[in-house]
Amino acid sequence: MSTGQTVGYVRVSSIGQNTARQLDGVTVDQTFTDKCSGSDTNRPALQAMLAHVRKGDTVVVHEISRLARNTADLLALVKQLTDKGITITFKKEQLTFTGDKSNPMNQMLLTMLGAVSAFELSMINERRAEGQAKAREAGTHMGRHAKLSANQVAAICQRATAGESKTALAEEYGVSRATLYAAIAGAKAAA
Repeated sequence: MSTGQTVGYVRVSSIGQNTARQLDGVTVDQTFTDKCSGSDTNRPALQAMLAHVRKGDTVVVHEISRLARNTADLLALVKQLTDKGITITFKKEQLTFTGDKSNPMNQMLLTMLGAVSAFELSMINERRAEGQAKAREAGTHMGRHAKLSANQVAAICQRATAGESKTALAEEYGVSRATLYAAIAGAKAAA
């Protein structure tokens, strides 16, 4: 039985997503939460959790895909934790890993489910790319909306050419100088 603390790790892909459901009903001493992609292990809360946990601790994760979306990263993270004497439990899959290598079935399931998670990420990315291509074909604007209208850019170019301060123009139009310079450069390139 674990003598250390129980640590929760939570990850969602975007800031707008809700993290509450992931460890619902699980009592933890501390939770580390990332709001970013799981495509690699370079995540602030994950790295903080890995530095924080000690031998005898238990890490609880809602599901395998929350820890990693890449099979190699998943297997490496589980090994890194269990080699330190840390238990890791995946709540949804009901899988628990310790340093004990006597359960090859769990290892096989981890590998298979990790591969499924990686496949799912590939499919999500493929569908996103297809959707974006269709939207572009339909003339839908992709990305951020311009901070300055075409009329505003024309007026700024005319006033800047007449010698007005670009800093003053940026302040007047409520944009950064970088945005103003980019708008002027874009207008010159289009001309």
